[in-house]
Amino acid sequence: MNKLIAIVGMSGSGKSIVTDYLESIGWCKIYFGGITYKLMEEAGIVRTEDGKSEKEFREKLRKEYGRECYAKFIEPEIREKLPTNNVVLDGLYSWYEYKYLIEKFPNLKLVAVVADKNIRYDRVSHRADRPFDKDAIIERDLSEIENLYKGGPIAYADYFILNNSTIDDEINSIKKIIDEV
Repeated sequence: MNKLIAIVGMSGSGKSIVTDYLESIGWCKIYFGGITYKLMEEAGIVRTEDGKSEKEFREKLRKEYGRECYAKFIEPEIREKLPTNNVVLDGLYSWYEYKYLIEKFPNLKLVAVVADKNIRYDRVSHRADRPFDKDAIIERDLSEIENLYKGGPIAYADYFILNNSTIDDEINSIKKIIDEV
C-alpha cells in the first residue's frame, strides 16, 4: 500500500521544505492552497499581495461548504493518485479536514513540523514569497489557531520534526520518518 502523509505546522515552521523534498524523491504532492487559487481564478477574483483576498475567499468557502471543505475538494485527487503513488498533502490546516480525511484514508499519517516562534517569525519576515512582519504573523497564527483549529492536527501528529536548525537536519528527520511509515 502506498503511503499518505499530511504535513502540518504553523507558518514558517518549514513545511514546504519537507513537502518539496518528498516531491523531489518521487512523491506526489497535493497542495490544499491550489484549490483556493483555482477557484479564485474561476470566480474572477484577483489575489492581493497582502493575502487578504485569499483569506476572505477561504473563509467564504468554509462557510458555504463546511469547515472540512478543503478535504472534500481534494479527496478525488487523493483517490486518483494514491493507488500508484506515495502522496504528501501540503496545507492541511484544520482539525475538521483531518477528521474527514482520516475517516476516508485510515492510513493517513500526520507529520508536524515545529519551530520556536521567534525562529518562525524571522523566517517569515525574510521569505521571498508573502513575507509578513512580526505583528502580521502573530495575527495570522492566532487566527489559524482560533478559527481553523490548526492546533489539533499539530498536537495529534504521528511524528514531529523539530526544525530549529538547518535544512539538512530537517531533511534527515523526514528521511527517518518515511522509513518508519
